[in-house]
Amino acid sequence: MDNEQAVFYSRVLTELTLSFHIIYATIGVGIPLMIMIAQWVGIKKNDEHYILLARRWARGFVITVAVGVVTGTAIGLQLALLWPNFMELAGNVIALPLFMETFAFFFEAIFLGIYLYTWDRFDNQKKHLLLLIPVAVGASFSAVFITIVNAFMNAPQGFDLVDGELININPLLAMFNPAMPTKVAHVVSTAYMTSAFVLASIAAFRLLKGSNHVYHKKALFLTMKVGLVFAIATAIIGDFSGKYLAEYQPEKLAAAEWHFETEENAPLIMYGVLEDGEVKYAIKIPYALSILAHANPFAEVKGLDQFPEDEVPPLYIHYLFDIMVTIGMWLAFLSALFVFATWRKWSFIQTKWFRWLLVAGGPLAIIAIEAGWWFAEVGRQPWVLRGIMRTEDAATTSGQVDIMLALFAGLYLILGVGSVVVLRRMFKRNPVEQEIEDRRKEKGGDIH
Repeated sequence: MDNEQAVFYSRVLTELTLSFHIIYATIGVGIPLMIMIAQWVGIKKNDEHYILLARRWARGFVITVAVGVVTGTAIGLQLALLWPNFMELAGNVIALPLFMETFAFFFEAIFLGIYLYTWDRFDNQKKHLLLLIPVAVGASFSAVFITIVNAFMNAPQGFDLVDGELININPLLAMFNPAMPTKVAHVVSTAYMTSAFVLASIAAFRLLKGSNHVYHKKALFLTMKVGLVFAIATAIIGDFSGKYLAEYQPEKLAAAEWHFETEENAPLIMYGVLEDGEVKYAIKIPYALSILAHANPFAEVKGLDQFPEDEVPPLYIHYLFDIMVTIGMWLAFLSALFVFATWRKWSFIQTKWFRWLLVAGGPLAIIAIEAGWWFAEVGRQPWVLRGIMRTEDAATTSGQVDIMLALFAGLYLILGVGSVVVLRRMFKRNPVEQEIEDRRKEKGGDIH
């Protein structure tokens, strides 16, 4: 295997690992907050249905955490094996957030174990709820620290490079780089949003399948409200992300928008196809790219004509951008419609066709997360460390990467299928109706 093939297989394996891991990582960040909200609402309203929601979500969460640990470990292993030159150059600079991410995970895992073990050992639910705070904080900060590493790759700073040697290393300056605020905020917000829509999808599916229990209705309304809040937050953060790209990574913004020539009053291009360098069938929104980039409809936006050809990201990231934005807008609209229609007591939200739309929301949110990460990573190309180290210079020269790819693909298949089977059996053998009945008998008929 030559060096070019080693780079190719290294990229494919890394992309496969990240694509698989991001599903479990996103759920791992968002679900603890959802559990905490459900238990808090249950305590506030003295409603055992919400308490049970938190309990059942926590059980399923443990399975996703276990898989996330395996895939997260795989990423750490692959960074060392597949990208040794990158780790040798940047490892000393960005090691601090990598260490802190591990600490945050252990912090989360310890308190999650205590939280689960003490379900029936607290007379006061408020005290039990306190155990969830470090779980949610640890999960979120785990995402914060690992995203800081990714932000550093997009906007490296905190060191000087002299004759290939790093000097004047400042880990804190490296962590608080220009990409950090928008990237961290976007990752955390979308994790919360996606987790809410995944849980809403499950509740809507149970209602579709004939379980008209109020438990599922409460779960659906709660998760859709939370999903709406974070869908709006994600849209606002996305606007700030566009302004960051315009200032610090203009070539990525230009490639994403098929903005070939520098111009004022730049339109935003949505959809369309690129044929022989010409954009066809696209929707052009006048002045929108200038507004996105500089909050000024008449501002000049740099085009791809300003950059060397070998530093322009692949132009197919435009499609990834379209997928991400379209799904985000759709989920914001769908959740707003559902919440408003529930408040107005409109009956169409109980129809099968509308509930199928809600069911589709969960998978669509996952697709948007995947498209967003592909956009982030491919949009940085040809750099692994922007402006400093190219991807082909960072990769291993080993001839065994194709074997690793096959082995890890098999591992992810087993983990993916296994986690789905375990979760299905876990909840199928313990349906909510039966659990509510059992708890009603324990509590003397308080749950209905």
